[in-house]
Amino acid sequence: MRNSKFIIAAICLSALAGCMQTDGQRAMAGAAAGAIIADATDNNVLTGAALGAGAGALCDDAGICRRAY
Repeated sequence: MRNSKFIIAAICLSALAGCMQTDGQRAMAGAAAGAIIADATDNNVLTGAALGAGAGALCDDAGICRRAY
């Protein structure tokens, strides 16, 4: 049951990530995703949110979430 929550949250949030246009929007979505995943896996929610925010803000710089126009 715990794994299914993680998988569902990851799928929903990865679909949402395509809608983000600025680093701030991606950081907020990443923070929410990190907090949800950390809570679902019984880890520290604040740490998960911080890691998620960092990943969200930097994913465009790493070329992971760039849109092809």
